[in-house]
Amino acid sequence: MDNSKSDDEVKRARLMEARARSISHNVRCTECGSQSIEESQADIAVLLRKLIRDEVWSGKSDKEIFKKLEDEYGETVLYAPKFDWQTAGIWLSPLLIAGAAGGIWAYRRHRQNTNVHIMALNLVRGVALTPKEKETMLEILTPPPAERTPLSSWWKKWRA
Repeated sequence: MDNSKSDDEVKRARLMEARARSISHNVRCTECGSQSIEESQADIAVLLRKLIRDEVWSGKSDKEIFKKLEDEYGETVLYAPKFDWQTAGIWLSPLLIAGAAGGIWAYRRHRQNTNVHIMALNLVRGVALTPKEKETMLEILTPPPAERTPLSSWWKKWRA
């Protein structure tokens, strides 16, 4: 009976230690910045590992422990920060910039084609043309697409 009780205590201790290590792997060392506190040998990492073990043994949940660490050391201590408006802006900004650039390109392209058609309509106002003549006129007036690469045109504009 006594052996069974000690086996349960050993299993519980191993479980608590595994849980503490799991939490420690997800907490960034505030001194190193690039390592988890489980991997770091900095003094603060040792203290945080002890704090986490004490919290685990006192019966706190993982969520409560992460919350306490975040409250005391800030959100940057967690490797997986919560998703809010600030982090959404950071993660989605490249998509927004690409979308805006695509929109500007499409608008300019549309405007270029529309200007040609307006110019053609102004030229033939009051002149009776067949549909074939109108089509031919638009083909003549539509400029050929630019054959420059976006990078080279950016570079030339920047250097000028």
